[in-house]
Amino acid sequence: MGHDLKSWFQLDARKLIWLICAIMVIITFQYLELSSENVLSAVVPSGKISVEGQSSFLASAPSSTEPDGTIRYVTHSIGLEYNGTYAGSETVHGNEVSEERDMDSNDDVISETDVDLNKSSTFEEGSESPKESLSEELVDLIKNSTVYDAESSKNMTTAEVEGGLSLELSKENNMATLDSLNQTSAVNEATNDFGTYEVNDKDQNSDSILDNDNNSGRKSSSEEFEDYPESYNNKTVAKEAPTTIADMNNLLYRSRVSYHSTTPRWASAADKVLLNVRSQIEKAPILENDQQLYAPLYRNVSMFKRSYELMESTLKVYIYKEGKKPIFHKPVLKGIYASEGWFMKQLQANRNFVTKKPREAQLFYLPFSSRMLEETLYVPDSHSIQNLVEYLKNYADTIAAKYPYWNRTQGADHFLVACHDWATSETKEYMANCIRALCNSDIREGYIFGKDVSLPETTIRNPQRPLRDLGGEPPSKRSILAFFAGGMHGYLRPILLQQWGNKDPDMKIFGTMHNGKGKLNYAQHMKRSKYCICPRGYEVNSPRVVEAIFYECVPVIISDNFIPPFFEVLNWESLAVFVLEKDIPNLKKILLSIPDERYRQMQLSVKKAQQHFLWHPRPVKYDIFHMILHSVWYNRVLQMEKPR
Repeated sequence: MGHDLKSWFQLDARKLIWLICAIMVIITFQYLELSSENVLSAVVPSGKISVEGQSSFLASAPSSTEPDGTIRYVTHSIGLEYNGTYAGSETVHGNEVSEERDMDSNDDVISETDVDLNKSSTFEEGSESPKESLSEELVDLIKNSTVYDAESSKNMTTAEVEGGLSLELSKENNMATLDSLNQTSAVNEATNDFGTYEVNDKDQNSDSILDNDNNSGRKSSSEEFEDYPESYNNKTVAKEAPTTIADMNNLLYRSRVSYHSTTPRWASAADKVLLNVRSQIEKAPILENDQQLYAPLYRNVSMFKRSYELMESTLKVYIYKEGKKPIFHKPVLKGIYASEGWFMKQLQANRNFVTKKPREAQLFYLPFSSRMLEETLYVPDSHSIQNLVEYLKNYADTIAAKYPYWNRTQGADHFLVACHDWATSETKEYMANCIRALCNSDIREGYIFGKDVSLPETTIRNPQRPLRDLGGEPPSKRSILAFFAGGMHGYLRPILLQQWGNKDPDMKIFGTMHNGKGKLNYAQHMKRSKYCICPRGYEVNSPRVVEAIFYECVPVIISDNFIPPFFEVLNWESLAVFVLEKDIPNLKKILLSIPDERYRQMQLSVKKAQQHFLWHPRPVKYDIFHMILHSVWYNRVLQMEKPR
């Protein structure tokens, strides 16, 4: 009996071993044929699978709701619930991913009718890609999703959509929370943008200083868009992480150490003068209680004061006589490009700075109008600015052949002042070494810290009365939290209007304003607002920045990668709020988080800065004419490399 029982157990043990071996063979075969996810699906054919770890086809975010009530917008893989906001669609161009976000003010939450929450994650054996067994709707949902962690302000955006459903989500951890917000700096330094946009002309309807009409000589948006060069009209750019105001400060400081202009081919007396000036600026005595200069407004008020004094006593500019009107020597004094014309007119009439002896000049001015260049030479419907570029090249070749000064420095001691949007592209090749004062001061379009100058864009409607209606209400009488009105130019303004237009009584956000009887007009709104919203148009620059200062309203600059005017001198964090484009939904929260005392300090800085942004019929000390010239001078001086 015992022998029979022992034999029976031995037989069952062999059967068990064979059974285990058979199971292992089956699992091994499945492992070789399927992905690890499909193995799990075969072994556990139903139910939800947790993907809190890294999945081979989708990285998941944390849970959608925190104990404190903070909502986290999360996308899950198949078999998991989807809970959150549909952030928009992404299109893939080669290895670049661009986003087009639906920024409706009401979040579109995906419901159970949109996604089968109980759908199994099982895939058919032998399928090459999990995508084949998914519904097209669900595949698109996962492909197009963006994860936004609202509490910690960390953004995870799709970096790759290839091989069916292979997504890799990356976290960007360089954004501070609102609680640690530095109110004088860029707020929320995150890297998630609104995505793909078209590069085109910018602020066509400035809704500017005096009224809301746009009769400044510019075409309507439809006309100008049709005539815009193909390189601008059809260029689609996948936006990268924006350069914050803090990043710009670092780039500026580094440029003082690293950037030096082209070494002159031979020495001149002007070089010795500039080296001596640089030494004096760097050793400037400490300035205290200056009656005209409010110290918090400047990066270094002592250096600025000393540099300005040396400019007044030392600087000599030679203006080339070459060039035919209307492109050269014909200033345009009206409209949104008036900065270049007013500067040209006032420099040509100046007896202190202008010299007729080029050998004694430290700077050489190229007196062309970028606006007149476009109006004179651009061929409608040609979709090309190449003939404009060639025209400037021929001009540079002419002065290089006639004078020795361009060749001595390869144009490094020459400068231009241009406000039209196209000037950046028109001058970036053949005038690349010149000091370029540009309204379109976009760090992504070749602006060089330590060399180039951000030119204020100023709208002039009445050249005889450029200071008409100057000023605004004191802080205690500014009842409007934030104001914006203007045409829907570019990709950003429609988002601003969709998010805030007619949604909140404190946020006066409009499209184009039409003045009516008994209604506040554009200027009156700015005069009564604490903060004036300055969003980019087709390009990064907008005349609203100067308008806000004109009406003593704190500018709120929403324009990624825009270098504000006179950046090398002014401490912009003392007089403006910088909001990243992606943070438009948090705009009111950001503004309300600024303490009243801090707001009043900023508003005071705006009033003190006002003198630097005003055109006078005849230039006065520290006005916008002198500030443009000083920025060119200052950059040239600090470019000079000290002898070793």
